[in-house]
Amino acid sequence: MAITQALCTSFKQELLEAEHDFTNAAHTFRAALYTSSANLGAATTAYTATAEVTGTAYVAKGNALTNVTPTTSGTTALTDFADTTWSTSTITARGAMIFNDTHSGDASVLIVDFGADKSSTAGDFTLQFPAADSSNAIIRIA
Repeated sequence: MAITQALCTSFKQELLEAEHDFTNAAHTFRAALYTSSANLGAATTAYTATAEVTGTAYVAKGNALTNVTPTTSGTTALTDFADTTWSTSTITARGAMIFNDTHSGDASVLIVDFGADKSSTAGDFTLQFPAADSSNAIIRIA
C-alpha cells in the first residue's frame, strides 16, 4: 500500500462542474488521517474509512477545516486551510485526505503524504498547512 501526495483527479473535474464551493460556509471540508497501510493517491475519489487511524481523541472522518478565502497571486489561483489539531491525542499517521463532507459521496480533494509516520502520545497532533501563497498553498491552480 502507499500514500501518494496528489490533487485528486476527480476533484479537478468536479471543479469544472462547480461541485465544490470554498467560499460557502455550507460546504464542510475535513481532514482525515491515515496509516501507512492506506492506498491513497490521485485516483482516490472519496473518503474511505479503510486504514484510517484510530486512537485517543481521534474520531472517524477527522477534523472539520476552516477554509482560507480563495485568492489569486499573479496567474495562480489558490486556497488554503487553517492548521488543525487533535488535542491530547495518541495516534500515528502517515498521511491525510482532505475531502468535502457535504458533497454527495464525501468527494476527495487532495491527498497529503507526510513522508514518514508521525505520532503523538497524549499530546497535540497538528496538521500544519503551508503558507497561503502561489508557491506553497495546499491547493494551487497555475
